[in-house]
Amino acid sequence: MALSKQKISPCLWFDGKAEEAAKFYTSIFPNSKIVHTARYTEVGQEQHGQKAGSVMTVAFELEGQSFLGLNAGPMFKFTEAVSFIVYCESQAEVDRYWNALTADGGQPSQCGWLKDKFGLSWQVTPTKLLEMVTSSDTAKAGRAMGAMMQMQKIDIAKIEAAYEGR
Repeated sequence: MALSKQKISPCLWFDGKAEEAAKFYTSIFPNSKIVHTARYTEVGQEQHGQKAGSVMTVAFELEGQSFLGLNAGPMFKFTEAVSFIVYCESQAEVDRYWNALTADGGQPSQCGWLKDKFGLSWQVTPTKLLEMVTSSDTAKAGRAMGAMMQMQKIDIAKIEAAYEGR
């Protein structure tokens, strides 16, 4: 059984919460599912401080992207050095993902970044923002970038107003 359709797929290291995280993420993103759950046996469980029978890995898909959650103990934590970008087409979509990913202990950060309740970093990014900050009109792009730098959750209307000089 192939657990991933992709040649390269991220593996996310959790301290005992891989299954909870997979359920959380698949509840947020449409076209998502848990594909397979594997459990520790007597062999290997002691290396990661887990009990035989507990969840070892959870293979899941978010919008067709394959992920693997690994329960392997507290040795490693997520950092902002790795994040996942959620491209959004509307303010309603930005609001929905932002609110869902910051729920139950998530933390907002700057410029559309946040950490979810598991400490994983996300960028909730309107595609319109990317168009504006990469515009060939450097004055407009600079105003859009300046407005974005003042925000936590991105407000598309405010970025557009800054872009247009209003």
